[in-house]
Amino acid sequence: MLLVKTAQLQEGCILAEDVIGKSNRVIVPKNTVLTPKLLTVLQKFLVTQVRVQSVLVDGSTFRPSEIIQEDVPKTKVTDNKDILTLYLEAVQQYKQMFQGWQSGLPIDIGKVRHMFMPLFEKVLESEKELLFFHHYSTKSEYLFHHAVTVGLLSGVLAKKLQYAKGDYYQVAIAGLLSDCGMAKVDPKILYKSTALTPMEYKDMRQHTVYGYKMVQKITALQEGVKLAILQHHERNDGSGYLLSVQEEKIHPYSKIVAVADVYHAMISERPYRNKQSPFKVFEQIHKDCFGKFDLSVVRALASLLMTLSIGARVKLSNEQIGEIIFFEQDSPNHPMVKIIETNKIISLKDKKDLFIEDIIK
Repeated sequence: MLLVKTAQLQEGCILAEDVIGKSNRVIVPKNTVLTPKLLTVLQKFLVTQVRVQSVLVDGSTFRPSEIIQEDVPKTKVTDNKDILTLYLEAVQQYKQMFQGWQSGLPIDIGKVRHMFMPLFEKVLESEKELLFFHHYSTKSEYLFHHAVTVGLLSGVLAKKLQYAKGDYYQVAIAGLLSDCGMAKVDPKILYKSTALTPMEYKDMRQHTVYGYKMVQKITALQEGVKLAILQHHERNDGSGYLLSVQEEKIHPYSKIVAVADVYHAMISERPYRNKQSPFKVFEQIHKDCFGKFDLSVVRALASLLMTLSIGARVKLSNEQIGEIIFFEQDSPNHPMVKIIETNKIISLKDKKDLFIEDIIK
């Protein structure tokens, strides 16, 4: 963690602490990835120095020409790297593999495991980190962040569903590779910054078949993993793609990856869509579970979100910062929140015009 002058900051820096204004309100919350617009905001608020992570969102090291103070992290994990560094490095390694697949290289499953498993094992020890990884996803790197986080979330959901260790590790790999077929989609479509045309969307949907063909002959993968790559956009009521199969023909792994995929996609910044509130996203998934998604998987996601979110700080739609203190089991979307500034406790269930905009660390 580095304390640096605001003038030393660059795009891609990750805030290590909240930036507080003169009125004691949070200007920019901790863990935000700085964009040119936010750098301008800091200048306008006359912020002179901030604490940032020593790693940039692209996984490279941030070394400004002048450092006011450098803090050595107290907690060390695999290879003396903290979990954020492991995550960002995994994203960049996945990106390199993806570019190799684009050029025609086959999937090296041993390399995939070596990249992903140390991170997955650390997340299993600290599942709360799953609440925050989407903060580091940028529109240009979304595809690679999405793959890694969907893998992590799929594996954790499978564990919560009481899958055996060997199986939830396979589900995690299924989530990680679920969009590997995107490497065979025309890059002009893949990296388009505006909404796809109907014809482009039709071409994009082929990624499930492309992905299945890429893993079909990998003997180290269970058949369920291969089917999850093929079926993760299928829906129980037959409304999904590419084969429009119904619930009884969809593999259980596919149903887990489907929920993880939709959840992360909707809470993240994407090339042509802005991110949404995690709790609003879950509310939509919960509505869709009656027909589209597997109810047991949606319940596992609800339980995970509630368990991990207790004590978490959140940004409300009125810009206030609060702390989640309680969930009612029948209302996972509207917890009780203590406002940090006033210590007032409010129930979002009774505040129809107020909602959680984001979870902050």
